[in-house]
Amino acid sequence: MTRIIDACTSKGEIASPVLPAISRVSYCTNIHPGESWQEIFAAIRKHAPVVKERVSPGDSFPIGLRLSGRAACEMSLEEAEGFHRWCGKGGFYVATINGFPYGTFHHAPVKQSVYLPDWRFADRLDYTKKLAELLAIWLPDGMTGSISTVPVGFRSCIGREDFPVVKKHLRAALNHLDHLAQKTGREILLSMEPEPGCVLETTGDVVELFARIGLSPTQRARLAVCYDCCHQALQFENPAASLKLLADNDIKIGHVQVSSALRLADPDITLLKRFQEACYLHQTVGRKTDGELLRYDDLDLAVAAAPPDVEEWRVHFHVPVFMDEIEECDSSRFFLSEILPLFPKELMLEVETYTWTILPPELQNGSVTDCIIREIEWAAKTIGKPIIGNTL
Repeated sequence: MTRIIDACTSKGEIASPVLPAISRVSYCTNIHPGESWQEIFAAIRKHAPVVKERVSPGDSFPIGLRLSGRAACEMSLEEAEGFHRWCGKGGFYVATINGFPYGTFHHAPVKQSVYLPDWRFADRLDYTKKLAELLAIWLPDGMTGSISTVPVGFRSCIGREDFPVVKKHLRAALNHLDHLAQKTGREILLSMEPEPGCVLETTGDVVELFARIGLSPTQRARLAVCYDCCHQALQFENPAASLKLLADNDIKIGHVQVSSALRLADPDITLLKRFQEACYLHQTVGRKTDGELLRYDDLDLAVAAAPPDVEEWRVHFHVPVFMDEIEECDSSRFFLSEILPLFPKELMLEVETYTWTILPPELQNGSVTDCIIREIEWAAKTIGKPIIGNTL
C-alpha cells in the first residue's frame, strides 16, 4: 500500500482530469456482473462511454465504481494508474466506490452472505483500506471521495459482545483515512449504508450508533452515511424528517444511491410472489392499519406469514427509477421525487438498480445501457439539472 500512497504524493505523474462542469448524476457499476478487475474494467469500457455520450457528452462524467474484494486485491499500482489515465482520456473520473459487497454479487445465491465479511472481521478493514488507497489515486483535486460500506453487519449476526472489535476496526479505518488525507491531501469519507435487517436500519439507528461509538473529533469527521433511498423508503420514513435528523446530529452524507423499492398498497402480499428469487435478500416491511411496522428478512417469509391488517407492503427489490406503476403494484418513486431536490447540490447521486438481471422479463424493457441512461435522465430531471445529450 505504501507504493500507492507514494503515487498519490508524487506531483506530475498522473494528471487529474479537468472538470469544468461536474455532473452530479451517475450510476453504480454493480449493475454489471464481474468480480475480477479485468471483468469489471471490460464492463466499464463497454457501457460507460455509451452512457456518457448520451447524458454528458461535453462534461466529465463520474463512474460510481464497485470493486469486489478480489478486484481490489488483484489491482496493482500500474493497473490503478492505467485506469486513471483511461478515465482522464475519456472524460471520466471516480469520486465514489461501492465497498459494500465484498464477494460474488451476481449469478449465484448471495442472500445474507452479502454482508460478509462485516465489521467484526479484519478482512473488512483491510479491504476498506485498500479501496481508500485506490480512490486516493483516482479522486480529482478538490473533491471529497466516499466509500460506501456495510452498516456494521446483519443484525441477527451481531451481538453486544462483538462491538468492541467492531469499534476497533472502524476506528482503524477512519485513522487510515486521516493518514491518507495528511499525506496526500485527498479527503475521503467512510459512508455506512443503512439497510433493512442490519445493525443500522433506520435513520434513528444511525444517530444512535454515531453517538455511542466513541470516536475522536478527527475520526468522526471521516465517518458519514451513504443514503440509499430505497432502504429509507422501505422504513416508511419521511424524506425531509430523515435528512433533518441527520443534519441536526451533524452526520454527513457521503453520497446518495438513487433507488426505488417495490410498493404494494394492498394487504395481499401474494401479489408479489413473482418477485421471489434465489439470489438476493428482499427484506419486506408491512405497515398495519394502526401504524405498526412488521419486518421480514425476505419476501418469501412475508408471503408465508401473510399477516392480517396490513395496509401497505414495501419490498427491498430495486426497480428502475423511471418506473412508477408496475402490474399489480407500484414503486417508491414518490420518495425519490420528494427527497432528491433536498440533497445538497454538491452531493454525488448514483442510480443503483443492480437487480436488472433478476427483474421479471416484462420489466426489462430495452438493454441494460438504455435502462441506465433513462434512470440518469429521470434523476437529473428530478433535481432540475438539464441533460445535454439526446433523450430516449
